[in-house]
Amino acid sequence: MPSSNIPFQTIDWAKVPKTEYPGETGMASWQTVQYEGLRIRIVEYSTGYIADHWCKKGHIVQCLEGSFTSEMSDGSAFKLDQGMTYIVSDNLSSHRSVTETGVKLLIIDGDFLQLPPETSL
Repeated sequence: MPSSNIPFQTIDWAKVPKTEYPGETGMASWQTVQYEGLRIRIVEYSTGYIADHWCKKGHIVQCLEGSFTSEMSDGSAFKLDQGMTYIVSDNLSSHRSVTETGVKLLIIDGDFLQLPPETSL
């Protein structure tokens, strides 16, 4: 069985390459560090960014700079400003990010956000 233990280490984000992804409008820039069952990203959305998809993946999202709105497919929306966090497990919402002014986020996701398998009685 593979080990998912992560020894102490630091991440120098200045050395992690950026990958760009177009949104419905605007651009997303990701810097990604991947471990077994764990993904850590610094994500920046440009001014006027609207995600091009609805996401059902679970995340812990910390707003580092700026602000954004997490829109839900049911029509509700949650605005997060610098210093705020949201958390959701896999498959518990269908959400997308929107920002008028741009934003920088720390996003953590992985196996620990999966719902436990249903048990039969």
